[in-house]
Formats: sequence, structure tokens, C-alpha cells
Amino acid sequence: MFGLDGVEIGLLIVLITLFAGILSGFPVAFAIAGAGMISFGIIAALDSAGLLIHQAIDTGSQAYRDILATGVHRNDVTIFKYPDLPRVAESVFPGGWEMAIDRNLSFVVNRMNDRVFAGQSIETLLAVLMFVMMGITLERSKIAEDLLTTMARVFGPLPGGLAVSVVVVGAFLAASTGIVGATVVTMGLLSLPTMLRNGYSPELSTGVIAASGTLGQIIPPSIVIVLLGTLAGDLYSTAQEARAQSAGCSDALTYLGRPAVVSVGTLFQAAMLPGIMLAALYAGYAFCYALLNPSRAPSVTLDDSGQGVITRGEAMTWFVVAPVLVIGAVIAMAQFDIVGSQRASLSDTGSAERTTMLRTNVSEQCQASMIELHGQEAWDESVRLRAAGVEPEPEPAPDPNAAETEVEAPEDTRPILNAAPIGSGVATIVVLLALVLTTARGVAPMRSATPLIVGGVGLALALLVDIALIGPLTSSSGTVLMLAIPLGIALWGCWHAAGRLAQNELIRVVFPPLVLIIAVLGSILGGITNPTPAAALGAAGAIMLAAFRKLKDEGGSGRIIIMSTFALVIMILLGINFDLRINQAVVTLETWVAYIVAYGAYMFAFFGLLYACWVLFRSKVLTQVVRETAKVTSMVFTILIGSQLLNLVVISFGGEHYIQQWLQSFDNEFTVFLIVMLVLFVLGFVLDFLEIIYIVIPIVGPVIYGGTFDPKWVTIMITVNLQTSFLTPPFGFALFYLRGVAPKEVTTGHIYRGIIPFVIIQVVALALLWLVPGIVTLVPDLLGS
Repeated sequence: MFGLDGVEIGLLIVLITLFAGILSGFPVAFAIAGAGMISFGIIAALDSAGLLIHQAIDTGSQAYRDILATGVHRNDVTIFKYPDLPRVAESVFPGGWEMAIDRNLSFVVNRMNDRVFAGQSIETLLAVLMFVMMGITLERSKIAEDLLTTMARVFGPLPGGLAVSVVVVGAFLAASTGIVGATVVTMGLLSLPTMLRNGYSPELSTGVIAASGTLGQIIPPSIVIVLLGTLAGDLYSTAQEARAQSAGCSDALTYLGRPAVVSVGTLFQAAMLPGIMLAALYAGYAFCYALLNPSRAPSVTLDDSGQGVITRGEAMTWFVVAPVLVIGAVIAMAQFDIVGSQRASLSDTGSAERTTMLRTNVSEQCQASMIELHGQEAWDESVRLRAAGVEPEPEPAPDPNAAETEVEAPEDTRPILNAAPIGSGVATIVVLLALVLTTARGVAPMRSATPLIVGGVGLALALLVDIALIGPLTSSSGTVLMLAIPLGIALWGCWHAAGRLAQNELIRVVFPPLVLIIAVLGSILGGITNPTPAAALGAAGAIMLAAFRKLKDEGGSGRIIIMSTFALVIMILLGINFDLRINQAVVTLETWVAYIVAYGAYMFAFFGLLYACWVLFRSKVLTQVVRETAKVTSMVFTILIGSQLLNLVVISFGGEHYIQQWLQSFDNEFTVFLIVMLVLFVLGFVLDFLEIIYIVIPIVGPVIYGGTFDPKWVTIMITVNLQTSFLTPPFGFALFYLRGVAPKEVTTGHIYRGIIPFVIIQVVALALLWLVPGIVTLVPDLLGS
């Protein structure tokens, strides 16, 4: 029909029906499912009338058998690579549309069970609900209003300072909320009138607000990364298994030398630098625009907040030089193994060597493929290590029940090997407290430095005690007792420092959400927990922060919430340093004491959370938060279900396989990925990121994740590309959000013209990530992910 293959016509029908459904005005979540059912009915009717014919390769022909005889895998034989092979005409539904319906219904049930209601991904998807609740709670607590006012005072005197402050606040809110709509609306209501009133051009004002609001899609914790990461993990694992089998190997672990796994936590690590880079590019554009057009982005000095004057030298010394020296010194000591684990063992020394070792008990075809992938040197080294007995002879496929053999050392000497003089936990506490002391000195340089000096002496004593008295064989209780006096002295100095910090408006506004961000992201990036518990921590912390703010507005006391926060810190520290399992055969007194204290801290923290919920409930904030959270998460999961139905329709008539074969016909991986990125960029003009993630990515994912590219880099590139979908007219959602709250004098034309430079910046950012992939992989490599 029209010179097109039946599968190609089916794809066009699905595409046209999808766009028609989205443009019809029906809710997108229902329009997607409806488009799937309508397009299936049209394709089934045309197929029954004999109008849709697929020209497939004749697998029974001699030419086909000759190609397989040359060693080409059957999955690589396609009509695009071998167009001269004999064809055979067949229906797009091989077993008829009735069988396709039966298969689709079965697939729907299985996919919903795996990806929505149960399965491995459901726990990660729960993080979406928690992060949404965290973002909406913080938005209701008016944190953005305080941040915008404070940052405007800080950056206002700079050229384009108000625009820069919007970018800074946008990045801050992205790391604490991750919700584009709430961020754009809030900043549009608060900052747009101020910018216009101070002579800023409508184009720059609207552009910087819309672009900064979308940073939540790339800066962790990002809902896009959570949703895309759950999908990317499955796609990467499946695609690499197929790649290994095409190479003649039994599984991906054998072929790659490492598990084919990518987690959401690792993607959060990979997204940190790209997110910061985008924010820096936005701020840099605003600053350069102001330098070239000073009358359209003037510097503004807002009313003074009443803070004391700090000289430039003092600010540079205590806010820049001192923190850099403290953090740099610890990083340098870690590089020379002065700071590190104090409980290292002999098995630690061989773990890195074993993870890079290749399996050598493989077929000749797999051996040739592995040498081509890893190099002859890596293969020879693996053969040598195996011959030396470093690792037992591996089986062709991994046995999950097999115990790993490692070199043992005597029980009394094994923990002493490679132990660092200073423990990483002690070093972390010292760095945090030292930053509190140096910042307090910079905030009030004219006040007495004696309490701060005493606190610094306490930190120095803590390091000396750790070096001289604490070792790998020291018990947890002994460590706590020996560090109690030095840290007590340090905490006394930090208590005075906290009083000075509380008098500074910038720190008073930034510190609470900053602590929450560090708690959530730090637990994920540091490998302490996965995104779902971290999201729950963030949601609970946001509730307590909002309740504290509400109590302060009412003139009440937030002491219970502050004490609950300290109880939570105590509970975490005890969990890190003590073995709290009391169901063992032998439980020491030390374990019982630590368990009782931790349990008491847990109960008090839980009481504080309930109290915070009651405060928000009586003020009618909690009801709004729960309602908005339910709306957003229901929309996300309904789109997920509808997109699965549409995907199954595409699979049923061979559309997914046809697209994948066409992409695989290109010999260059970069060409394939460039085509996919261009398609995603164009689709971003008319589709939301959710539709692209759940409709397009499952189709192209097996191809782009089945090559040699780092899956972290691939996923972050897609994420940055999807972020552009919020900005590109005519259906950029950030533009709609801003249009709804913009003053009457700001036209739609102003918004569209203002966003163009930031879309170009997005493209530049993609080009930088393409040319310098280390921007994505640096943080995961440093953290060992």
C-alpha cells in the first residue's frame, strides 16, 4: 500500500493516532491508552482485508542458509543489511489479530505485574511518590520565597544579578524538590514581577525562570532519572545478554567481565556534574547578557537585611580558602591512605583484582570476542592469574549458590592489614564540624574567636586520639569513650558557632533545606542506601521542616522537632558504628546498650514526625500536600499503564522489531545514537517526557543499550535531551506553567523568544557531554560505582 511495507504503515497509523489523541484535549494518560486500542483496531481491520502485507526474509531459502554458514548470527540478518535476500509475503499479524489480542492481554497482565504492581522495579518506583511528596511539602513551606529574597540580596548587585539568583534558587529547589511545575510556578509568581519592576527584559526574565525550573529533571533527586533508571536497568541487562550471545558467549558476565547492571543510585551520581554544568551555563548566559545589555538586565541593590559588613578579604579567607584547605587536606590524606577504613582485611586487597579478571573457560568464538573487546593483554593476565590459583576455575555460567573462595589470614592479624591511621568516619565528622567553625568565624569576624579556637583544639585532639589509641581491634564502645572528651570540646565550640550562624539570614534560610539535601543525596551518593529509603527520609524531613516553619510563623516552639532531628542523627550514628542485631546467639552488653539507645532515639524521632504531621494537619497544609501528591503520582502511573498498552500494540504487529532492525543496520554506534537523540529532540516538541520514556525508550533501548557505550552516559544524555522537552514550543510544559502565572504585559511571544537561547544552551550541553563523557562518569568512578 502506497509502496510501503505493512509494518511501516502500521507504525504510521500508531503515530498519527497517538498525536491525534494527545491533541484531542483528553487527559494524556487516557489518550495514550485510547490511541493504542484505536490504532490496533484500524491495523487489524486493514490486515483482515489483506491490505497490510509484510515482506519478510525467506528463512527457508538457500541464500539465507549461506549467510548463516559464514558465521553471521541469525539476529543480524535483516532486510536492511541484506536487501537482496529472497522475500516472502506474510500478514503483519502472523497468527491473526485474534491471537494478537490474546497475547497482548497476557502481556498486559505480566507487564503490569512486573513494572507497576510487583516485581523488582516497584520498590524503586515508590521513590517517585516519596520525592513528589517531598517536593510539594517544601513548596508549601514557602522555602522558595525565602530563598529568592535572600539570593536576590546576595547576587543583586552583580550585572544580571536577579537572573543569576533565579538560576541559583532553581538549582537549589531542583536538589530539594525535583518537580518542574511547582518550581516554575513559584519562581514565576515571586521573581518575575520583581525582575520586570527593576527593568529586566521580559525575554530574559521568562527564559531564565522557565529554564531554571527544569533543572529538577537532571539534578538529583530527579523523578525523570528514577523513572528512566528503572527502565534503563532492565534494557541494559537484556541488551547485553543478547550482545553476549551474538558474540558466542554464554552470558553478559562472561563477555563483559562484570555484571550488566545500572542502578538509579549510580545514575544519581552520574547526573551531579551535568546538572551543575547546566546551571552554570544558564547563570553564565545571564551574566554575559547583562554585560552586553546593561539596560535590559541592570544590577539591583535591594534593602539591606541588617547584617554586619564583612570585608572581601575576610569573606575570601573564611568562606573559600579555609573550607578548601580543610576538604583538600582530607582528600589528599585519603589518596595516601592516611584516611580510610580501619577495618580492612586481606580479602580487600584481592577484590579489585578479581572483579577485573575474565573467565577463560569459554568457547573459541567467545574467546575471540572477549580478546577483541578487552584486548590480548587483559586475556593473558586473566589466564596467568587463573593458573596461579588466585581464583577458582569459573563455570561457563555463574552459579548464584556458589561460595566465593578468598585467601584467608590469621584471625588476629587479618583486620590489621591496610588499616588507615585515621578512620573515614572520624575524618567526616571533623570536616563537618570544622566547616561550622570556619563559617561562623567568617559570619562574625569581629566577635571573640576563643570559643571557635577551643572547638578547633577539640577536633585536633580527636584526630590525635584516633591516630594514637584507636585501631582495627578497638571495640565500638571503646572508640566512643575515647572520642567523647575531644568531640565534647569540639561540640562546645560548635554550639557557640551555631549561635552566630543563626543570626545570619543567608545561613538561616539556606541551612535547613541544605541539611535535608545532604541527608538525601549523601545517603544515595555515598552508597549508604538506595533511592527509596532516601526518598522516605526526604519526605519525612520535608514534613518536619515545613512543620517547624509553620510553628515559627505561629510564634510557637519547634523544640520537639529539633530534638527529633538530633534523635535521628543519634540513631544513624549508632547504626553505623554498632552491630544492633540482638537475634544472634551471643549478644554483648555493648550491643544491648547501643540497641536500647537507638530504639529510644527511633521512637522519639517517630513521635516528632507524628507531631509534625499533626501541626501540618491542623493548619490544613497536610491535606493539600497529600491531595497534590496523589494527583501527580496517579498521573505518572496511569501514563505508565497506558504507554505499556501502546507498546504492546506496536510489538504485536512487529513494529518494535522493525525499528530495531533499521537502527542496527547502521554500522557506526555513534550514528545510531545520534539518530535516536535527534528523534527524541524532535518528539520533545510535541510529547511530554513521560510519554517519551515509556513509549519510545522501550523500542530504541535494546539497540542503544546493547553496544559498547557506558549505560550511565547513555541514560544521562537521554535525560538532558528529555529536559529540553519542557522548554521547546509549542507544547513545552514549563512554558504553559509560566504563561499561567505571568502578568498581562508578558506575552506568549516574549516567553517563546526568551526560551530560545536556553534551548540552544541545552544543545551545547549535549554536545559537551558527547565530546567529554568524563563529565558523566567522573563522580561514579570516584565513588567506586
